Amino acid sequence: MLAATAAALGARQPVRARHAMVVTREPHATDVGVAVLRGGGNAVDAAVAVGFALAVTHPSAGNLGGGGFMLIRFADGRATLLDFRERAPARAGRDMYLGPDGRPTRESIEGWRAAAVPGTVRGLEYAARRYGRKPWAELLAPAIRLAREGFPVSWGLAQSLRASKLLSRFPESHRIFQREGRYYEPDERLAQPELAATLERIARRGAAEFYEGQTARRLAAAMREHGGLITLEDLKAYAVVERTPLRGRHRGYEILTAPPPSSGGVGLLQMLGVLEGTGFEKHGAGSAAAIHWMAEAMRRYFADRSEHLGDPDFVRVPVSGLLDARYLAKLRASIDPERATPSAAVRPGNPAAYESAETTHYSIVDPEGNAVAVTYTLNGGYGCGVTVPGLGFLLNNEMDDFAAKPGAPNFYGLVQGEANAIAAGKRPLSSMTPTLLLREGKPYLVVGSPGGPRIITTVLQVVVNLVDFGLELQEAVDRPRFHHQWLPDTLYMEPGFSPDTAALLRSRGFLVEAVRSMGEAAAIRIEGGWLEGAADSRVEGKAAGF
Repeated sequence: MLAATAAALGARQPVRARHAMVVTREPHATDVGVAVLRGGGNAVDAAVAVGFALAVTHPSAGNLGGGGFMLIRFADGRATLLDFRERAPARAGRDMYLGPDGRPTRESIEGWRAAAVPGTVRGLEYAARRYGRKPWAELLAPAIRLAREGFPVSWGLAQSLRASKLLSRFPESHRIFQREGRYYEPDERLAQPELAATLERIARRGAAEFYEGQTARRLAAAMREHGGLITLEDLKAYAVVERTPLRGRHRGYEILTAPPPSSGGVGLLQMLGVLEGTGFEKHGAGSAAAIHWMAEAMRRYFADRSEHLGDPDFVRVPVSGLLDARYLAKLRASIDPERATPSAAVRPGNPAAYESAETTHYSIVDPEGNAVAVTYTLNGGYGCGVTVPGLGFLLNNEMDDFAAKPGAPNFYGLVQGEANAIAAGKRPLSSMTPTLLLREGKPYLVVGSPGGPRIITTVLQVVVNLVDFGLELQEAVDRPRFHHQWLPDTLYMEPGFSPDTAALLRSRGFLVEAVRSMGEAAAIRIEGGWLEGAADSRVEGKAAGF
């Protein structure tokens, strides 16, 4: 039964400030970002410092051993997206995770062979050197201090570390994060001297230390010893790609979001395009009718995602076709406003016919009006579970974001196609959706979320709650969420919806399943000369500004 268990919606207020705002899912990292801005750094400087701080204080997703995307919109109107998504090692092959029976194994999920070549350190350095203004070592100093001196473990982190069976399977992770069974209690200090030493080397030598120096050599040696795939040559070859953000419009707002190899931006724009003109918003937030329209738009996008989305450096992604007004109209017309469409009856469309020839997110706005949205990840919570001996950082399990077997579900239950098959040097398809909304040419909303495929639907719901339903920012972030991803044919719903709403959706043909929580948005709105920062009530996040 889906029962309303949350406190009254709208009771919480966002944090308000006049000049600058930082919103992250971990308070120490937020404080680091605010300190950088107060010290004269810009939003990019703050984003870099926050990224390194989260690698210390939020080990389930903050990282040196993962990758992600940074969306930047400058005060002068320029915009760019830095793609520091992980890449498949040179030794990776299409069928590398299939067992003798032809079925995917768990090697893409946990252990040394699950890791793709990390991009975070190179990505943060690229951002700082090209668009920041603070000295590199200064941006790493807060993270080094947090790792060296330790920080008090929060209630949530203590419970997460204790509960992780994955960490317990790997000796170095079990030693550092679980003290070999003497679990951390809330307010105990977690110090990470090996990670501090790694960060100190990176502060002195830059990203070259991670990709070519002592850290790289030790990582490559550990990979050889444990049967992993990443070599020193893979690390040396890693490069950041600067991409043009996707642009779209919704109800008078301009949207800047992530292009492929993220599937998130395409998904956000397609779903908004399908919904516009349906009148779904007249039914009100949380109503069965509004959820019906949104879930059907989600269902159709995830069907398209399974077939058409991949790394644009390897496959042709029909972005303009997927977002063409005629194609959106065809998808919209296929929705029965009264009955759920069985997923078995929904197939990937033909957008080419319309073509012309555990993750974390943080949002930052600085006093000059520069805005940054960063989503980066290890993929699953604590990645593949492996902490590199002597180096102190966890490795990602991003190889599971490829289609280990096209047509078979991955860790998140997503079915993916040939466009996302494994290939050496390829970036796996992502759901990360760092997004900015502009109103009359000026930043209005900075938003993003972690959560695998639920990232896309979380960002969609925050935008719709704010723009279409007219909710205040904190309520738009805190309101209970739902998710449909085509396959499995299930509508997932958080607690907080009316039992009558769930019953109505079942009567319309939806298979409804209750889930504990999904997504954790971090949002900033610029309204009436004020910056409003909303950290998600689902996590121990923090918004702060000045």
